[in-house]
Amino acid sequence: MRRDDPAGLILVVEDNRNLSEMVGEYLESKGFGVDYAGDGMDGYRLAADNSYDVIVLDLMLPRLDGLEVCRRLRNEAKKSTPVLMLTARDTLNDKVNGLEAGADDYLVKPFAIQELEARVRALIRRDRRQVSAEVLKVADLVLDTASLRVTRAGQEIALSPIGLRLLTILMRESPRVVTRRDIEREIWGDGLPDSDTLRSHLYNLRKAIDRPFDRPLLHTVQTAGYRIADLDAPPAA
Repeated sequence: MRRDDPAGLILVVEDNRNLSEMVGEYLESKGFGVDYAGDGMDGYRLAADNSYDVIVLDLMLPRLDGLEVCRRLRNEAKKSTPVLMLTARDTLNDKVNGLEAGADDYLVKPFAIQELEARVRALIRRDRRQVSAEVLKVADLVLDTASLRVTRAGQEIALSPIGLRLLTILMRESPRVVTRRDIEREIWGDGLPDSDTLRSHLYNLRKAIDRPFDRPLLHTVQTAGYRIADLDAPPAA
């Protein structure tokens, strides 16, 4: 493991040796440092013990599959390292499962190596972007942007890095409606994802901040976008 790679340090967890070598050699040619793991257990240990800028994680792995690696990284190791999941299954349910497990983005095999590089760079840019320390509050939902701690009614809520970014955007603009296009450009820049990605992240965010509580704060405004607002609050005097 090295920390002197200007582009970033990447962990590739992939049991297909030809694919992992192809990805690693390409990323190294672009200035990244790359570590490798050939199964989920070794991948989890490396990711839990070290600091990476992005983890490129295959879904189907021996010993421990990609979903379980993600879950353990988020829940046990308490790691927020961005995860780009590789999957051969292009269904909404599989994508939702990956995002629920803690992945930040996904790429369906076969993929263009240039797209993988673009998504890795986008994840690193977003993760390194500094935000001013502030506490955002809508009703009983509170986000501390310095500590990245989210609570509602005093109950702590765990979110993925993209979930935190999405919540930050919506809470900063609250109660204004934010368009889908503005959200996607804010999070992914020019490397826009397919149409299911934002919907999957919004599904996970709504499940985390709304479903356990009495009233919803995340609202879909048909043909307009999304907003976080307390619609039951009395109007300001």
